[in-house]
Amino acid sequence: MTKTLLKVSDLKTRFHTPEGVIHAVNGVSFEVKEGETVAVVGESGCGKSVSMMSMLKLIPTPPGDIYSGEVLYRGNDLLKKSEQEMEDVRGKEIAMIFQDPMTSLNPVLTVRRQLTESLREHLNFTAEQAEKRAVELLEQVGIPDAARRVQDYPHQFSGGMRQRVMIAMALSCAPSLLIADEPTTALDVTIQAQIVELVTRLRESLRMAVIWITHDLGVVAGMADRVIVMYAGFIVEQASVEDLYDSPSHPYTLSLIAALPRVDRRRDQRLKSIPGSPPNLLVEPKGCPFAPRCEFVMEKCRQENPMLAEIGSDHFAACWVDVKTGAPR
Repeated sequence: MTKTLLKVSDLKTRFHTPEGVIHAVNGVSFEVKEGETVAVVGESGCGKSVSMMSMLKLIPTPPGDIYSGEVLYRGNDLLKKSEQEMEDVRGKEIAMIFQDPMTSLNPVLTVRRQLTESLREHLNFTAEQAEKRAVELLEQVGIPDAARRVQDYPHQFSGGMRQRVMIAMALSCAPSLLIADEPTTALDVTIQAQIVELVTRLRESLRMAVIWITHDLGVVAGMADRVIVMYAGFIVEQASVEDLYDSPSHPYTLSLIAALPRVDRRRDQRLKSIPGSPPNLLVEPKGCPFAPRCEFVMEKCRQENPMLAEIGSDHFAACWVDVKTGAPR
């Protein structure tokens, strides 16, 4: 039986601003098993990245505040660790690929310097060992002429190549869990496919778990084992990738899938959009946060926020309505 690598329970994160308190993450709970790929999907601002940054205690405080929760990594609560202890976890045990490599890589340091730093810090490599390993890492992520390119600066690489450098940095200490925060957002479609294929291949060869954050359900269809759908800081649906596409059970998930372009769609058919706007997170929602945009809304939805409940084998949804029939659950 596959062991649970990460277990997050009731994670809540707030941001204190002059305008008020932003309820960014509102009681998120999920698990990641060893070697599993879990996709976290949802619109921009739904709490995907903040949830993962909170897990690694990368939220700036102030204004951020991890209000409550437990993040068990191999049985140890990361939220109770000191900053020094977290520095031993970040990069070595849990690595993260950030959304924009140009702002994540230091523009005044060579790629060699940035790749060798974590190797020397976490694995006690000598300068010679670290440099040799840096070249191997660049070759592993598909950068040609790696021995020469390792001397270059980030601005000398294209966007896709910079993202490959970020992946090499994340994999340098062979982490057990890789968090990829929308790593293909700024790339064109061809390069996106290459990055997805690269991470999938590296996951299989290194036997690591992956959390892939994205706003695009189409990207994760062929790579994820399970999908977590987030909206307004809540998890609204969680299922295997097959179940989610075959039997979406939350109106928001239905809307996201309906908005995907399809090759079998007639040319005169328009793509569907989700009406309205995401809720104002300065106001803690009383009822279901998706209710103002939902075609299945009932009065109960406006008054009470449904809990995430199991509706099938390892399939969970937070909705008062059975979207297949339109009847109350």
